[in-house]
Amino acid sequence: MMKLFENSTEAIFFFDRQGKALAMNPAAENIVDQDILKQLYQGNPEALCGTCRGYTSEMELRTCLNCYFHTPDAEEFSSYQVYLETRDKGMIPFAATFHTIDAAAGIRVFMLRDLTRQFKTQEKFYQNKMMKHVIEAQENERKRISRELHDSVAQEVMGAVIDLRLLKYMTGDEQLLKKVKQTEMSMTRLLNDIRNLSVELRPAALDDFGLEAAFRSHFKRMEQSYGLVIDYHSQLAEKRYGSEIETIMYRVCQEAVLNALKYAQVDKVRVSLTESEGLLRLLVEDEGIGFQPGDEPDGTGLGLFGMQERAELVGGTFSVDSVIGRGTRILLQVPVSGSNRKEGIPE
Repeated sequence: MMKLFENSTEAIFFFDRQGKALAMNPAAENIVDQDILKQLYQGNPEALCGTCRGYTSEMELRTCLNCYFHTPDAEEFSSYQVYLETRDKGMIPFAATFHTIDAAAGIRVFMLRDLTRQFKTQEKFYQNKMMKHVIEAQENERKRISRELHDSVAQEVMGAVIDLRLLKYMTGDEQLLKKVKQTEMSMTRLLNDIRNLSVELRPAALDDFGLEAAFRSHFKRMEQSYGLVIDYHSQLAEKRYGSEIETIMYRVCQEAVLNALKYAQVDKVRVSLTESEGLLRLLVEDEGIGFQPGDEPDGTGLGLFGMQERAELVGGTFSVDSVIGRGTRILLQVPVSGSNRKEGIPE
């Protein structure tokens, strides 16, 4: 018992009926300042108030109302949360218990367990959960706008183009025909822009056919629009994965290739998509000008930090290896299993 008392990571205080500290283990002594520690041993019943910042009640996050120290036998104080201003780490939340262990002598024990790690884990969990909801909402809105552009706006523009083509056969006025032809060309360019915007917002191929089809379609547009040659290798064929994984893989690849086009000063990029040993791997490489780690170019969409965050949301890892004058290598690895994989093309 003495070894447990001396070596426990939980802070343990023993008090008498008057509030004088009878004993404290090393973990307890390391929490409070020397001045408060001295007051505790001298029997100051208010000494603990010097480091306590209140406990969590049903009504408030931190309160001193009906203090646990003055009502230790109350059932609500058998286990609760309290905040203490510590010696070296600032204010820390603790899981606390405060109860009488010897009613005749009035001896009470106050035990504290640091909740910092649990709070950080919980905070990270809620951050990730919120981020997933935000990304899901963004993608759903992108999908809605994409379909609206494709099914409504693009169709209306196409109808106008057809009407202009018919109009050419309804007049012999050369000046009018010239103007109609110019307008038709402008409308055709607008139609192509609308279709490209629709695909950029959310490619239908990603939802209907998966990563393989979405990547090949995206790379074809990049080559046609910008002349960027993309050397693409894949082993996935028609394999399908969960919507969240496919979306993150596609968005990270989209951003990485766009960054190479904008900043690397190259006309060729290598992309590979493979799966082995339970990991889905995306590798994007270029032999461009590179950059110094920490000096991320301004103006990127997701940015390297954004890509890192997305990787973490699905339990993946994201790494960037760049050397000035020797290019950049981006690697995204995401664990996949039977629960987040679906084979074949959906009906």
